[in-house]
Formats: sequence, C-alpha cells, structure tokens
Amino acid sequence: MPELPEVERGRRIAERTARGRTIVAVKCARDPIVFAGHSQQAFRKSLTDAKVKAVHRRGKHLWFELDRRPWPTFHFGMTGGFHTPAQPSTKLVSHGKVDPKAAWPPRFTKIHLFFNDGGELVMSDARRFGRIRLAHDPLTEAPICHLGFDPLLDLPTPQVFIRMMRRRKAPIKAILLDQGFAAGVGNWIADEVLYQTKINPRRPGTTLSDAEAKAVRVAIRKIIRTAVDADCVHDRFPKGWLFHHRWGRNAEARTTRSEKIVHQTIGGRTTAWVPEVQR
Repeated sequence: MPELPEVERGRRIAERTARGRTIVAVKCARDPIVFAGHSQQAFRKSLTDAKVKAVHRRGKHLWFELDRRPWPTFHFGMTGGFHTPAQPSTKLVSHGKVDPKAAWPPRFTKIHLFFNDGGELVMSDARRFGRIRLAHDPLTEAPICHLGFDPLLDLPTPQVFIRMMRRRKAPIKAILLDQGFAAGVGNWIADEVLYQTKINPRRPGTTLSDAEAKAVRVAIRKIIRTAVDADCVHDRFPKGWLFHHRWGRNAEARTTRSEKIVHQTIGGRTTAWVPEVQR
C-alpha cells in the first residue's frame, strides 16, 4: 500500500506535470466506487479549463488547488498511483516485476488528465480501494479534516508527542497505524520505526517511557525523510532496514544482522518484528 513517502513522490510527479498548466480534457472511467459517488460529468465540468495552481498532500491524501472550486482530491488506496509518460512511476513492492505503466494509458486507469502543454497525468488503481472526490475546501472536509499530524508538515514537539502517546492504551503498532494519530504512517513504516527503536509492537502506548516515546518520534521523522529523499526508490533505502526482508510472511526471513523476523497479526495488520531485539 502506498504510504507517505510513496504518496509524496506521487505529489511531486503531479506537481511537475500539472502545476501552472490548464486542464484541457478529462477522461473518467465508469467506476462509482473509486469516484465516491461523483459523476463523470461532474469531474469533466469541474476540471476542464481549470488551471492547476499547486498540488498539496496531507498524510496519504492529495489534492489539486485550482483557480476555481471545487478541487479534486485523491487517495491511492492499496495499489493506486499517478503516472505520466515523461517520468518513471512509483513502484510498489506489490507490483513485483510488473511495470505499472507498461502500456499507455496504463491498465486500470481511473482518471486521465490532459494539459495545455501536451502533458498527461493518470491515476490508476487495480484493486479499486482508491478514492477520487471533489471538495470545496479539502482541509476542512472529511476525510482529510480527521487526519492527525503529518510527519513532514507538522510533527509535534517531543513533549506534545509524549502526551499524545501517554493517552493511548492500544498496542503501539495500532497507534502508529491510526491515521487520526499520525497521517501517512502505514504498515512498513510502523514496523521499521518499532524495529529501529527496539520496541515490542504489542506494548500499550501508556507503557512507553519518555525516552522511548521520543525515540519513536525521531524514528518516524528520520525514516520518512530518508525514504522521501531517496525518491522512494527502495534500492536506495539503507541496507540495514527491516524493509528489505519483511515481506511475504517468509518463515525463514532474517534481517541483515541474521535476526529472525516473526510475522504476527497485531492491531489488525500483519506485523513483521524481531522478538530478540524488540522488548
């Protein structure tokens, strides 16, 4: 599933393609699920001849700021993403060896935007968990208004973060996955944070010491910033990261330090962790 670094890369792809350009044509798939009840006609009317002033992101949600309202918002779901002929697409682990844009437009295209300079931008979504909506003020409307802090935009101070953690009795893994707590943190980031801070994912948030809570905060910022700076090209992630070995529920999986990786369901999600390290 695309997490904050993958979505931030999508934002940058969209910004390079769309900012300062005018949308001259819009094609929409017939998919009332992904389009969250909005009609094809509504999107074509709202977007055609509108100029894109900026592309914004909060957590895993994106939206275009146009020179008129409403504005389009995007959530990639489990397999969605932006694609353009001019730039490489974000490649998820779930894609395997499959090129998400082997054909143009890509398979499972949901919306296809054409710009006045000849550029094109597509959002595709094979599994249909993504959502494309229209909003007059995305930051004040659901679901974006219900999001917690964004680790790149407004990470809380250490003391505020400690207080937030102390109020949570749920397992720390579930806390990190709660988008009302930390917008954009998903499964692999949460597992990486807890591995690097040596914290057992089953521990309630209320049991973390001040030092442990501060370490979690620092790790969230460091891991996300590192992934974003690597443009979310996974081969550029540090070799010692759990990320490289956590996938597929492999019973023989081990870290680069030969530590055994265990897969369990914690907080409703498959969790990869290292019991000999994480206490």
